[in-house]
Amino acid sequence: MKLGLKNFGVLGALFAVAAQAHVVLDEPVALAGTYYKASLRVGHGCSGSSTTAVKVFIPDGLQGAKPMPKPGWVLSTRSAPLAKPYTSHGKRIESDVVEITWTAASRENALPDAYFDEYVLRGQLTAQAGPVWFRVLQTCEQGFLDWAQIPEAGTSTRGLKSPAALLEVLPSESVQHQH
Repeated sequence: MKLGLKNFGVLGALFAVAAQAHVVLDEPVALAGTYYKASLRVGHGCSGSSTTAVKVFIPDGLQGAKPMPKPGWVLSTRSAPLAKPYTSHGKRIESDVVEITWTAASRENALPDAYFDEYVLRGQLTAQAGPVWFRVLQTCEQGFLDWAQIPEAGTSTRGLKSPAALLEVLPSESVQHQH
């Protein structure tokens, strides 16, 4: 990925925000129109309770989402009709994955509060540059955390108690087809 000097300020600000958030993307910046691997890092449980499920709501800016399986976790997806169908490989896509859920297969497979883990999916970003927000619902043995807050303006999550994970999509002059 080639990023100009003007983008380094954006990158620094995004990494500073990521350090404060509780569910963050490993790579918080990507180019519009490219395939993107989203590694969502869950940093803790719910008030000391182990994480038993992680549900990611696929944002409008990501198409054709495919999850990566995790040993010890049951994977499920939910698809729904799209408000705006798109074309992929010459085929009109009218329904797509809108939710991906990883659920611990047993209590032993739950993620203890003292540890972190990553939940990975992949999809193609649309050609539109700008912020893309990933809402994540973290379910624990006791309680849940809904990482869904989005700032009213801009991309700063400062002051938000439960911010969604931010992906800053930068403009791309020319994007080659890749998988």
